[in-house]
Amino acid sequence: MEIRIDDAFENEQFAELAFRFAPVGLVVTENRTIRDCNAAFAGMFGYRQDDLRKQIFAILYPSDEEFVNIRDRGVKQLRETNRYWDERIMARKDGTLFWCRVRGHSFTPNDPLARAVWSFADLSAERPYSPLTRREREILSYLSDGLTSKEIALKLDISHRTVEVYRAKLLRKFGVNNTSGLFHSMGGIDGDHVVSASGPS
Repeated sequence: MEIRIDDAFENEQFAELAFRFAPVGLVVTENRTIRDCNAAFAGMFGYRQDDLRKQIFAILYPSDEEFVNIRDRGVKQLRETNRYWDERIMARKDGTLFWCRVRGHSFTPNDPLARAVWSFADLSAERPYSPLTRREREILSYLSDGLTSKEIALKLDISHRTVEVYRAKLLRKFGVNNTSGLFHSMGGIDGDHVVSASGPS
C-alpha cells in the first residue's frame, strides 16, 4: 500500500513513515521468522521486501550451522533488560559477507525471540570484511565469549593446540599481538559484542 507522505504529516501518523523510510534496516520477527522489514533492510541484503517476508532468519547468515550456533545469543540479556546489541558477520543474497551492527527489542521479554524488532546497520564502510574460514569465525566467536583455548577445544572437539594455531593465525591476519588487539582492530569494541559465528543471535 502506498504511503501518502503529505497525508501522514497532516494527520501526524508518523509510525509507518518511520518504519518504511528509516535510513537503517528495521525488521519485525516472530519466532525467528521475518514478518516484515523496511526497504533499507531488504536492500542491505540484496533482496526485495516481499522476498524476505515469512522467511526464516537463517537465510541471512553465512551458513545454516552459523545460524544455529548464534541464534540464541542475547536471549538472556533481552529477558533481563530488553536491550541487546552486537556486531556480527551476515551474508547478502549474492553470498558476500559483511559486518553488521544489530540491536534488538522484544515485545515478549519472557520469551524474547517470540516477537521482536531489530535494527541492522551495515558496517562495511568502517569495517571491511576480512575473509575468515568458518573455523576461524567459530574460534573468534568463542574468544569473544571469553573462553580459553582448552574450553574452545572442548566445544569444537579439537585439540587445544589446534585452537592456539588458529588463534595465532587470526592475530597475524589482523596484525595484532593479543586477543584484546584483535577485537580493537575489528572496530574498537569489546569481545562481549562481537558475534562472528558460533556461540550462544
